[in-house]
Amino acid sequence: AHYNNVYSHPIRLNSVLMIWSLNGTLIDLGNDYRRHMSGGSLIISNLDKDQDTGVYQCTAFNTWGSILSRRASLQFAYLDNFKTQTVRSAVNVREGQGVVLLCGPPAHSGELTFAWIFNEYPHFVQQDSRRFISQETGSLYIAKVEPSDVGNYTCVVNNTVTKEKVLSSPTPLVLRSDGVMGEYEPKIEVHFTDSVPAAKESVVKLECFALGNPVPEISWRRTSGIPFPSKVKMKNSNAVLEIPNFQQEDSGTYECMAENRRGKNAARGRISFHAKPHWLQTMTDTVLSIEENLLWECKANGKPKPSYSWLKNGEQLMAEGRVQIENGALSIAVLNLSDSGMYQCVAENKHGIIYSGGQLMVLGKIASLPLLLSCLSVCGPNDVTLECKPQASPPAISLWKKGSEILQRSERITLLPNGTLKIANVTRRDAASYTCVAKNQFGTASTTGRLLVTEPTRITMRPTNMEIIVGESIVLPCQIACDPALDVSFSWAFNGQLIDFQRDSDHFERVGGSISGDLMIRNIQLNHGGKYVCVIDTDVESLSTSAILVVKGPPGPPDKVAVEEITDSTAQVSWTPGRDNGSPITGYIIQARTPFTVGWQAVDTVPEVVNGNMLTATVVALNAWVEYEFRVVARNTVGLGEPSPASAKTRTEDAIPDTAPTDVGGGGGTKSELVITWEPVPEELQNGEGFGYIIAFRPVGTVTWTRAVISTPGVARYVFRNDTIPPFSPFDVKVGAYNNRGEGPFSSIATVYSAEEVPGVAPKRVRTRSMSAVQIEVIWEALPAIPERVLGYEVMYWEDDTKPDTVGKVRISGNYTMVNITGLKANTVYYLCVAAFNTAGPGPQSAPINTTTKKPPPDRAPLNIQWTMIGSTLTMHWDPVVALDTESKVTGYLVMLRRHRYNDINTIFTNKTTVELSLSANDNYLIQIKAMSEGGEGVGSEPIHIHKLSEGISASSHAALLVLVAGMGARGSGAIRLSPLYLSAVFINAMLCSSW
Repeated sequence: AHYNNVYSHPIRLNSVLMIWSLNGTLIDLGNDYRRHMSGGSLIISNLDKDQDTGVYQCTAFNTWGSILSRRASLQFAYLDNFKTQTVRSAVNVREGQGVVLLCGPPAHSGELTFAWIFNEYPHFVQQDSRRFISQETGSLYIAKVEPSDVGNYTCVVNNTVTKEKVLSSPTPLVLRSDGVMGEYEPKIEVHFTDSVPAAKESVVKLECFALGNPVPEISWRRTSGIPFPSKVKMKNSNAVLEIPNFQQEDSGTYECMAENRRGKNAARGRISFHAKPHWLQTMTDTVLSIEENLLWECKANGKPKPSYSWLKNGEQLMAEGRVQIENGALSIAVLNLSDSGMYQCVAENKHGIIYSGGQLMVLGKIASLPLLLSCLSVCGPNDVTLECKPQASPPAISLWKKGSEILQRSERITLLPNGTLKIANVTRRDAASYTCVAKNQFGTASTTGRLLVTEPTRITMRPTNMEIIVGESIVLPCQIACDPALDVSFSWAFNGQLIDFQRDSDHFERVGGSISGDLMIRNIQLNHGGKYVCVIDTDVESLSTSAILVVKGPPGPPDKVAVEEITDSTAQVSWTPGRDNGSPITGYIIQARTPFTVGWQAVDTVPEVVNGNMLTATVVALNAWVEYEFRVVARNTVGLGEPSPASAKTRTEDAIPDTAPTDVGGGGGTKSELVITWEPVPEELQNGEGFGYIIAFRPVGTVTWTRAVISTPGVARYVFRNDTIPPFSPFDVKVGAYNNRGEGPFSSIATVYSAEEVPGVAPKRVRTRSMSAVQIEVIWEALPAIPERVLGYEVMYWEDDTKPDTVGKVRISGNYTMVNITGLKANTVYYLCVAAFNTAGPGPQSAPINTTTKKPPPDRAPLNIQWTMIGSTLTMHWDPVVALDTESKVTGYLVMLRRHRYNDINTIFTNKTTVELSLSANDNYLIQIKAMSEGGEGVGSEPIHIHKLSEGISASSHAALLVLVAGMGARGSGAIRLSPLYLSAVFINAMLCSSW
């Protein structure tokens, strides 16, 4: 750990004392072998997580006062192992269903990344539109499970700081055998929060992923309608929206939309702009006389708006009396000498804290000290100027000493009236201590500094002109040899502008030691090409060296894409080249888009390969009478470039249809009808205007075709009616297409049957039986063999025989002769009849018969339920339920017992108002009681919850506990009666403790 310029052993640097604190406590370096000071830096070796974690701050002070540095936080990254390494429970899903596999990362500090292994290393899950790994939670999401997904999944967690890696236990994914999941609308499982704070210049990543069948497509938009800038990137099949270098204008509400053909779903949230404080106005050193007034103002900007505080000599300054503080303004009235010192204005919000400092010197009526001279270095032979401007009232008279010798004017030494000393053609003999002495009638003050004469600085390693590929990283060297007495600083300029290493830290970083100013450039972009200048500044001179960096990248987008000539299946496309970005263009790819395609698709061309010297090509295999847009993508040795703007929309010429309708079939309808159906030809394959269908059919075994024409492109059904058509007779059928240019091909021949006649006989021996208040059973005799087909039977029922048209229907296919009709009214007369049916419809109905549903069951649950638990036997009692005259008589009671572990329900019927149940000690139970009658089940009682008998109780103590409970009941009312009660082992233990 090494942190510059911000320290209980103090270190003195040029009359400045520096100390460090950790979490507000001074660090004592006396007996600390791991920590020591070097210059103004605190150096810690053998780092220890428990001792060294925290917030560090340096205090610098001298005779004028003290100031605080900015704070530095030291944290330690770590990654624990997963707590358990047992096999995780299997996840069972149907094919077509979506699933989420949880990672549950262990305890950690530092940024994590996640991946998943499928079955065995190194087979990693590849993310696509169907599979997504959240880098927020680590979970794996599969939008629609396929048979190939079955296997074991292991979560891999990486700590990006420590480079540690841990693996979870495998999670088996198993396919259920109870059917395939049907299509359903998207369900968004991964989405960002309603409010997302984002710091200025940070990289914001929003995740959005949905389960669904078919696999949903993800899209993004801003609710304001403002389009995304070019810097915004969509990653992982649009599941991640990335906004680099976040700025104020990027804030707002963002919406993620998941959509498939079953529907769509959306999630939205607002990204708010946050920025750490930065100074708009700072304070400056101020000299005032006693009894004058001070006003200092500092202003900072930030989001949220920063708050202000003031420090004097490192201590909090409070408003009272002469001192007034209002946000960033400090005023002190009627100054006195004790007000002198070092002041700091502090601006802070939750994203950062900044300091601005200044010195206040209050002068009395004696000479004050001149400005301090510490040490001045010069590279001989040069001229040097030493300034001494005493601050005194009245003005002071100055003189200079070299060591103890008073300096006099000479050819090389000049003494100016304002106290400035000039020495010409400095040599090593001029190196010495120089003292400025200032006097007035109130006193004398002096200050001493040292003049050092150094060797010239030399550049030992310079950057050279280079060519580099976009996205790569390089180091430009800049190293020197210099006099060890000199302070050296390095800076870099790019195309004439000084590089700000904080603002541009994504790409630029200073690397190397104190005599190295090497520049590292990461992830180089095209705009990083140009002239780089390294500037070396010392106390006495300034040097520079430069190099030209050429950045090569994929080509820029071509321009002016146009369609020169177009036919029904080809298009002549031309374009102008874009920038080659340092590497010659080697070829082009032409892409097309129509109203019927999803996005842009590469198209076939002549020549098949379009080289970099060509600016025109012929696109082939186009569909006739379709509106096309074209664009061109260039490539070079670096890679593919950005696509060109789209050409103007152009329609291909029309042509005779070349695609026949598919899926020709039909059948059904009513008597004397032939119904023919087909799959319509898509619009993009109709090849022109005036599109329609030609239907041709003939009885099987004949030669002559009958034709019919339909001029509506979207129609997919034709019905031919003729009284001479025999019922259920086979026909050869084919369907062709035509448009204004002529007839196209016909489909292959299919066999379609004409409509059949309805069954001519009604079912006989129809009988009914009332089963309950809501259900009637209907039974009939199957029809004997008749000329017409029978596909099943239809039962019609109605309440009012004067209005038989108010009919309910139940249809059952196959040779069944019984059906239950449910959902009926209680105690109501229903009329019923039965008819056979086939594709032509139902035949004649049987004669109506009627039956009456039972009275309804009692609408009251059993009350006053009491129960006693002895050992594992549960005995229950309840009050009988008495039916009203309008209700069915109670015939018994249904006790429903549900075990939680197996999630199954057992039912016990009894005609008494008591029951004994034997319960397992290792399970939880839920019990409910209902009255039973001819009309069905009555209302259920309030559920009774019985908790595990063995929870928290050993086997040996369990029996004793039950005996004690029974004994307690004997001393009381004969039993413990709790109705209803959620009984737990903790509650029983509490009763034991209170009784003893």
